Amino acid sequence: MKFTHLVEINDPLNPLIDSLTRDQLWRGLVLRAEKPLAFVPYLDKCNILDRSTLSISRELHYGELVVHDRVTFLPQEQVRYHVPQQKDIPASSLTMTIEEPEVDVFYVRFEYDDGATEEADTADAFYNEFRRSAYQESDIDTIRTIRQMAGEGRLDGPAACGD
Repeated sequence: MKFTHLVEINDPLNPLIDSLTRDQLWRGLVLRAEKPLAFVPYLDKCNILDRSTLSISRELHYGELVVHDRVTFLPQEQVRYHVPQQKDIPASSLTMTIEEPEVDVFYVRFEYDDGATEEADTADAFYNEFRRSAYQESDIDTIRTIRQMAGEGRLDGPAACGD
């Protein structure tokens, strides 16, 4: 299943929504990779196994299920999650890209790819609609959490990974 959608960050026509800076948005997206427990309520534990300037390798614990992934950073622009094939889990990816069509008007494009063929997608079409809806809600929650963290001043600290 390949699925893409946008979440609007700053709406200059809506004064009720506090705007985020690119830096705050970037730090929030990086924090989602570095401290996913704040963003994923059903995640039990996350261990950072390896860290470089532009990537981290993680071990995620969902009850008995353990998933390894690698997160790469294109500073101030993109965070990419890659789950290699492991045991019963197929290879998949999630890319979050900051888009700025106008000055200080930001969107985040979420792109999912579970590696399935078009044939498999057609067979799983009904199930995939539920997955799309769940992904979209999760992504909206991610932005909501980033907004909350920014409001609390938690995204104004030292440079985040990939800065």
